Amino acid sequence: MNKKFVVAMALILLLVYARDEAAQQPTKVWRVGLSHVGLDHVPPSLEPLRQELKKRGYEEGRNIQLDWHNLPDEDAANALAKEWVASRVDLIVAFESQTARAAQAATSQIPIVLVHVSDPVADGFGKSMAHPGGNITGFAGIGDIPGKRLELFTEVVPKLRRVLILIDPKDPATTRILADIRATGKGYKLRLIERNVITEVDVRKTFAGLKKGEVDGIMPISPNLNVKFPALMIRLAAEKGVPFAGYRKEWVEQGALFSYAHNLASVGPMAADYIDRILKGTKPADLPFQEPSDFEFVVSLKVAKQLNLTLSPNVVVRAQKVIQ
Repeated sequence: MNKKFVVAMALILLLVYARDEAAQQPTKVWRVGLSHVGLDHVPPSLEPLRQELKKRGYEEGRNIQLDWHNLPDEDAANALAKEWVASRVDLIVAFESQTARAAQAATSQIPIVLVHVSDPVADGFGKSMAHPGGNITGFAGIGDIPGKRLELFTEVVPKLRRVLILIDPKDPATTRILADIRATGKGYKLRLIERNVITEVDVRKTFAGLKKGEVDGIMPISPNLNVKFPALMIRLAAEKGVPFAGYRKEWVEQGALFSYAHNLASVGPMAADYIDRILKGTKPADLPFQEPSDFEFVVSLKVAKQLNLTLSPNVVVRAQKVIQ
């Protein structure tokens, strides 16, 4: 038999064997935990994140398991983070500050990607924006400052003088944000009426105690409040007939007069990119915290009419979205 033929056949058989062996190897299934505190809504970035992972070849049920949880409070977030660490998930995605704190407290080893955290460095999640230096990276909202939202409030409601500022004193970000709000309020000669609200009962009592004409506008500033009680606050403000400054466009769709924030949906694909890179071996410490530059200013002519307000043409033309 021809020696070259024998060698060729041997090589073919070897390749077939190697292919069959590879086919029999189980596909790695990555386990990714995703969590968010705030039962009345789902983060706008969640679905874009899923879709971007799919584009990159991650298919749920085949090579990735996305363990998604929408949670009632930080206690539940802490318990879930401990479960994930015990079961050794490959990566954790935190959609706001409460789940971020829970994940950080639970592990210093498993990679964590933050999606909607106002200032990760000031809030203690990393050493610097450029070099996080640990197991946590992700996306910040530093430019999404409530001070700018308050400034826009004075343009949307020119007669704004007295503003009810809702605060969660237990939220670590409150002190920093409140300083910014006070500075902006002073610059615009506003009287800020600050009220501490932590629970749903606190929110209801605060609104129930408002007298007619006592305030010209209402604005929550603590991230915890933005994820826990948006629908309730919007409804109670509408019942009182007081303009309400919203955090994101979905709030305007629910009845807030306006909102100003990052385009949160746009963060989803960016977060998926970080997830992909980390699962392929990049360390979170080597991925800088990023800040999305896409902001959305949304106003509601419908709500303005209900409040007997006329929005100036300048405000309407500047809005990225106008709800009729």
